[in-house]
This record gives sequence, C-alpha cells and structure tokens, in this order.
Amino acid sequence: MSTEQTLLLKEIKLGYEEFTIEGRNAVIEAYRSGKTIDKLFILDGCTDGPVMTIKREAKKAGTLVKFVTKERLDQMSETGKHQGVIAYAAAYSYAEVEDILENARKKGEPPFIFLLDNIEDPHNLGAIIRTANLAGAHGVIIPKNRAAGLTATVARTSAGALNYTPVAKVTNLAQTIEELKKEGLWFVCADMDGTVMYDLNLKGPIGVVIGNEGEGVGRLVKEKCDMVASIPMKGDIDSLNASVAAGVLAYEIVRQRLKG
Repeated sequence: MSTEQTLLLKEIKLGYEEFTIEGRNAVIEAYRSGKTIDKLFILDGCTDGPVMTIKREAKKAGTLVKFVTKERLDQMSETGKHQGVIAYAAAYSYAEVEDILENARKKGEPPFIFLLDNIEDPHNLGAIIRTANLAGAHGVIIPKNRAAGLTATVARTSAGALNYTPVAKVTNLAQTIEELKKEGLWFVCADMDGTVMYDLNLKGPIGVVIGNEGEGVGRLVKEKCDMVASIPMKGDIDSLNASVAAGVLAYEIVRQRLKG
C-alpha cells in the first residue's frame, strides 16, 4: 500500500472531511445545525432576504465574511449552483480557550499553550499541532482572520494530533494574551532580534507565540509578550520555517521543564 493510500485510509477512519457548502438554503441549514463555518463568500451587492439571513447567522457565529464577484464564486463552485453563496466548513470543531486551561488542570501541569499569529499555510499549522501534542502542550490558539483554519490538510498534516490537542479560535490574539496573563501565564515569542532562548527562564505557565511565515509576529502581539526568544543560527540564511521554529522553541521548554 502506498503512502498516499495509507493517508487516505487514515482520513476516512478519523473523519477528516472538509466541507464546501453551496446555495442559500444549504448554508442557512449548516449554520442552524451547528456546523463550524470558517469562511463565507457572498456575491458583492446581494441583499435579498435569504442572504441577509445568512449574514445574520454569520455575524452570530463570528464567521469571516468576504464579498466577491460572480466570476470568483463561479471559479470556486464545485456544483455550478452557488446562488451567490459559498461556505467553507471546518473539518474539526474548535475548542474554547477555557478547554485548553482545563486540559492543563486535569493533568496537574502548568499551562503550556501555542499561540499562532496568522499562520497561513495549512501544512505549517498541522505540523505545529503535531509538535504541540508531542511536546506536551495543552492546546493551540489561532486567530479568526488571516489564518489557516482546521481544514482536512491541517488534520492530515497533524498525523492524528488534532484528535487529542484542542485548537481554539479567537477574534483578538493580543486581547487573549492579556486575559491569559490573568491566569498566571507568561508569554514568549520567537524573533531573530530576541535573547538567545537558552538564556531565558521558560519554566512555569507559558504561552509560545509563533508569527506569520513572511512577516513574523505582529507588533501589537509582540508588545504583549514578556520575553522575545531568538534561536541560534549558524548558516547562510536568516530564518527557519515557522513550524520548525515552533518545534525548536517548544523542545527548549520541554528541556527546561524536565530539568526542573
């Protein structure tokens, strides 16, 4: 059996499924049945009754809504019958931030959380979730906008970790950091201009912030962090892939925790 066939069987077994929902009634029913809609695309300028209902449901659910041209919807459509509305539903349900904290409490451990500032590549997101699970992190937090959601690609790349590691989606990452500080967490972000990670105290309740693949950690989020950690690099290029950087920093935290 080939690797691709094995992955396909795993997807079927674990229920990795990414939904594209087209048509007004189908999208309304998706919302009313409780499906998690990651993104909603609506024909620009369309304001009839069913579309207004969809907009209200999207607002209640906090869905990212994009208004696009008919040509764009036609390109996206798999059925040719989108009726001016296409929704992307998540392959997995999202957790709440409190679920992540409760996960730490149940294990009797200080919270260890990954916060991802606009990671856009689903392969990177899946790889980070996999690393988070193996490093003993209690969960991952991602923003609602400008970031990859829990697609089938993410689930596949996580190699099953998504079944065990809760992922929460929040509107404002900087605000979430402030709220988590009240729970006793300290925050460290990865940045080339920071202190070498081996010289930082990364024990105790901690949140690890990993930035966007191209732009790094955003200014507002970085300002909320208590520490900025750099990873020593001796080569000819100046940066690591986001998921690799997450793994290196995560295992320095693991090392310090094991050392006691």
